[in-house]
Amino acid sequence: MTTDQIWQPLVEELACWRRAGRKAEFWLRDDDAVDPTPALDRLLELSGEFAVPVTLAVIPAMTDEKLVVRLDEAPHATVAIHGWAHRNHAPEDQKKQELGAHRPREAVLDDLARGLSHVTCLHGARAVPMLVPPWNRIDAGLVSDLGSIGFAALSVYGPPKPASLAVINSNVDIMDWHGTRGCRDHRLLIQAIIAQLRHAFDGGEPVGLLTHHLVHDESAWLFLERLFTVTAQTEACAWVPIRTLIAGRGK
Repeated sequence: MTTDQIWQPLVEELACWRRAGRKAEFWLRDDDAVDPTPALDRLLELSGEFAVPVTLAVIPAMTDEKLVVRLDEAPHATVAIHGWAHRNHAPEDQKKQELGAHRPREAVLDDLARGLSHVTCLHGARAVPMLVPPWNRIDAGLVSDLGSIGFAALSVYGPPKPASLAVINSNVDIMDWHGTRGCRDHRLLIQAIIAQLRHAFDGGEPVGLLTHHLVHDESAWLFLERLFTVTAQTEACAWVPIRTLIAGRGK
C-alpha cells in the first residue's frame, strides 16, 4: 500500500467536512519539554513551517531561561505546566503518578502552585494556566482545588470528565508505549483520527494530538509531516491555539 493510499481515508473524511460546510478542529500537545534540544528544534521548525500552534507541557523543576530564549524564536509555541518534577510517588505495584493521594494534599497543591508560578515567571504571556499531569494521571480529589491555585484548565488523555475548570484532553497519541515505543502504525493512527473526527462532527471534542518530541523515531516525524501536509491542503481543517480552546470552554 502506498503512502497516498494510506492517507486517502483522511483526505476523504476532510472532504466530507468541506461539503458539509464544517471545519474540523485539531490541536497539538507535546509533553516533557525542559531544555532546547535538536528534537525540540525539529518539532518547532516542522510545526512552524505549517503554522501549527503547539502547546509544550514543560516540567517546571527542570527548566530555566535556556528554554525561554529558544521559544522567543517560536511565536507559535505556548507552554503549559507538566506537574512539578515528573517524579513518581506511587508504590511499585501501582501505575506511576506524581499527583496522586500518596502524599499530603497540601504538599501536592504547593508543588503545583510553585510550578505554575515558576513557568509563568519565566515565560510570561507565553504561559497558559493549564495543568498537564505527568503520565496523564491526577487524583480526582485534587481537581476541584486547581482553580484556587491559579489554573484555568486541565489536560489529560481520553474523553473529558466534568470538572470545575476547562478540560481539554488529548485523544490521539502517536506513540506505541506498550509495544515498539516508537510511532504507532500510520494506518491505525489515521483510523483513530477519523474516529475522533466523526465524534467531533456530532458535537464531540476536537482531535487532540499528543506527541513526545524527545522519544520520536523517524516514523513519528514522517507521520507529523504528512499529517500537517494533508490538513494544510483543505479549508475544512484548522489547528487551533490552546488559548482559543480554553476560552471556548468558558462560554
